[in-house]
Order: sequence, then C-alpha cells, then structure tokens
Amino acid sequence: MFSPLTPLDWKRRAVKYYPDKTAVIDDEKSFTYKEFAERADKLSEALYEAGIREGDHVAVMLPNTHYMLESFYGICQLGAVMVPINYRISSDDMEYIINHSDAKMLIVDEEFSKPIEEIEDKLSLERIILVHVDGFETKLKANDYEAFLKHAPVTTPPQVEIDENQLLTLNYTSGTTSKPKGVMLTHRGNYLNAANFMYHLGVNHDDVYLHTLPMFHANGWGGVWAITAAGGTHVCLRKVDPPKILSLFEREGITLLCGAPTVVNMLVNEPKAKEIEIETRPRMATAGAPPAAALIQKAQEILGLQMIHVYGLTETSPFILYNEWKKEFDQKSADEQAAIKARQGIELAFNGETKVIHPDGEEVAWDGEELGEIITRGNVVMEGYYKDPDRTAAAMKDGWFHTGDLAVTYPDGYIEIRDRAKDMIISGGENISSTEVEGVLYKHPDVLETAVIAVPDEKWGEVPKAVIVLHPDAQVTEAEIIEYCRSNMAHFKAPKQVEFVEELPKTATGKLQKFRLREMHWEGQKKVN
Repeated sequence: MFSPLTPLDWKRRAVKYYPDKTAVIDDEKSFTYKEFAERADKLSEALYEAGIREGDHVAVMLPNTHYMLESFYGICQLGAVMVPINYRISSDDMEYIINHSDAKMLIVDEEFSKPIEEIEDKLSLERIILVHVDGFETKLKANDYEAFLKHAPVTTPPQVEIDENQLLTLNYTSGTTSKPKGVMLTHRGNYLNAANFMYHLGVNHDDVYLHTLPMFHANGWGGVWAITAAGGTHVCLRKVDPPKILSLFEREGITLLCGAPTVVNMLVNEPKAKEIEIETRPRMATAGAPPAAALIQKAQEILGLQMIHVYGLTETSPFILYNEWKKEFDQKSADEQAAIKARQGIELAFNGETKVIHPDGEEVAWDGEELGEIITRGNVVMEGYYKDPDRTAAAMKDGWFHTGDLAVTYPDGYIEIRDRAKDMIISGGENISSTEVEGVLYKHPDVLETAVIAVPDEKWGEVPKAVIVLHPDAQVTEAEIIEYCRSNMAHFKAPKQVEFVEELPKTATGKLQKFRLREMHWEGQKKVN
C-alpha cells in the first residue's frame, strides 16, 4: 500500500484528468498534457536506447523552453539523475560540473553551445544532444534532439520502482567557494518542496504560470513540478524580456510567476508598465536577494502584482521560509506593509523546522534585534554535497543544516536576514563569491591586494565592487581591470566598479576587515543581504 513520494507521479495524474488541456505554451508552440507526456516518454525511450539507466547522470543546459520541461520528466522517470547547468557560468565551471557530476550525456541548447565547444575534448561524456535554434550554428559533435526522439523505438518507457530517498536532481551552487558544490536532492525532498510551492503560492487548476525564473535554479524553485500537479499551464520564457513579459501577461492571462528582485525592478521600470492594466493581478514570489520594501510597493502599485516573499537555498530544495500575509497587516500603512513583506517570514507547512541561533546553539530572542545564523532541518534538506563529505559535514552539524545567513527574529516569529556570513554577493538573484573574484584579480600583474564587496545597485540590488591596492608605479585603469575580469570569468561575476586605494583596513593581526569597506557604501541604507 506504500506509495513513494515523487513529483513524477503528478505527470500521470495530469494526463489522467487533463489530457486535452494546454500544458505548455512555448512561443508559437503549445502542447496538451497528453502531447507533453508523449514527448517526455519519447525522451525516456531514446535515453534508454542510448544506454541511460537508473542512477545514471544526465546534464542539461537549456533555457526555459519546453525541452527543459521535457528533460525534467523524461530523464527522471527512468530513475536517472538530472544535472541542470546554469548556461551563464564560465566554460571552466561547466567543465568542472559536467566531469565532477559523472554525467554520461549532455543536452544543450545551440545558442549556449559555444562554451561547450571550447571544452568538448576535456569532457567525459558519452554523447551530446543538441537542441537546434535558428540563427545559431555549432561545431559540436552532437545528435539533433528531435532526431534523437524520432529514432527511438516505439515502446513504452521502462517502469522503474522509485525509492523516494534516491536522487532526483544534482544541482550545483553558483559560487560560495571557488568550485561549485553538487547539491544532492531527492524525490521526497522535491515532492514536499513542490507541495509547499502549491500550498503557499496558492497554485490551482486554472493558473497560467510564467517561467520567468530559470528552471536550472533549484528546479525552478519547484515550479516545474507544482504546476503539473495542479494541472495548470506552463508558459515558457527563453530569456527575461520585460516588454515581452508584460505582453504575455495580457495575451496568455498570466496569474502566477516567480523571480529575483532584479526582475521585479525591470518590470516596474519598463515604460509599458504604466500603460497597461493587468486584469489577472498575478501573484509573484520573489527571492534570491531580499527585496527592498520600496520595490515591493512599486510592484503592487504600478503593476498590481501580489508580491509573496520566499526564502531558501539550493541545499533546501529551496523553500524554508515564506512571508505569510495576515489580515491584520491590511490595516497598516503602505510603507509598513512593504516593510513587513520584505521579511523572509516563517516556516512553510511541509519543510520542517527553521530557526535563528547564537554560536552556542541557543535560539536568539524574538526581539528583532539579536543577530544569529539561520539553521534548518527536515524534509527538504539535501542529502549532502556530491563526492564532498568534508563540506557536507561542515554544513550539516548536530542534525541541522547551517545556512551561513545571519538574521533576526521578530516577536511574531518572522525572520529577517541582516547579512551574509561569508561575504556573499547576490546580484540579480545570482550568487557571486567575493573570494572567487579576488582570486581572478590577484592574477593581474598590477594588483598587490584586493577586497571585493557588495555595493548597492538600483537595477541588480547589489553588484561586486573591487577595492584594489596596486603595485608601485602601476598605471592600470578601472576599465582595464573590469575587462580583465570579464575575460577570465562569467561576465555577471565581474566587478562593476573599481576603486584604487593606498591600503585596505585590517586588524592588528593582518585580517582584512571587509565590513569597514561596506559601511562606506551602505551608510543611510539598510544592508539586508
């Protein structure tokens, strides 16, 4: 009588009850749930014919298209493990992730295939499958995706008995350290995270969900599963394009979406935003960087978006907190409401326990003042870091996962982040390691010392700034430093500002004091991440 918890079962349910309903809209293409399931099953058949078996790893580097959605279901229902890859990272990181993950196959979008061309000979892949995109050409030795499906044998996918504790996806973090970490997420964890997504974002059968958030980010925060579970409609979005998003709001009747605060900022500052009236008043969940209260207020006033603040990490599938809205908040002023919505919030129904503690393990007072670290345990926490027991042990101590995020707890139990324990920079929802940027800068012949910090930015929330001490007589310029970084790492990680100084602030023992650098830039502003 036992039925394992796996989000894959929701595809079966959707086909059973909504076979003729539109499941996926991708520009001019659309698929019913029956058609979508047939394509996912065909992918499973093709993968099986190509030698992919239960437990094998398949890397996928695709934007938000129907191919990406098909991959989640087609790969995972074989009992294989999907490895979603961020197509914005450097080719070096791609090489590391593909090889470290033990991926046997890669499915890649032609537009983003150039970095793979550069490292193809270094990859331990058995096969590459290419999704063709008009206007792009590749030199990769690859099979065409549609031909791969077409030539699969006419059979039904092999039936695999899923253990809910086996891996569903292997998701790599984007840089808290110099090398990405492979986060092992299970069927059970994804199922319960998606249940949180459904319940707390109010997902229902009539929802039309816009995939603004990259699906490679913690499996679209669970949206790739939750919308199917409810029988809603997935609307794909290849890249963030504010005018197109606003047009889709009108044309497709979008009712729900997710995205980082930078996407919210792009939407409210799009000229068309003041010209349209969105009848559906979409619900929008935001996370990735704590949103400014003023930004939430603008989104609600200009676009009529119903903002929902959530919080989590890749290591927690990702949701562990959400900002629950209470009727009593309706009586507060617009400014007060926006300030409340900027808090990370309280535990979700299905994730487990989350709290803020002092270094001694005692919980902080619920006074909105005492600072501590957010820790969590329960149903959605990762199995660990792939092939990395040391970093797993460092993050998961005494039965709790330690997030590294510093926060306070208010008298009503709402948690609010105040700082990042490891000097993390979160720019437009992307994690940027300051030490990684510093590592690149230290390779420049003119750089003697450097510190990289987060500084406020109207568009991205915050961006990296490099504070540099040059070697004597060096003549390098700010523009040259920025271009050097952009040539040696992913562009979004490169510093947007550079300041040359004679010395960096340090303790008597020589330890760098980054907080003193940050204070100069955040004076008069509330630094929340």
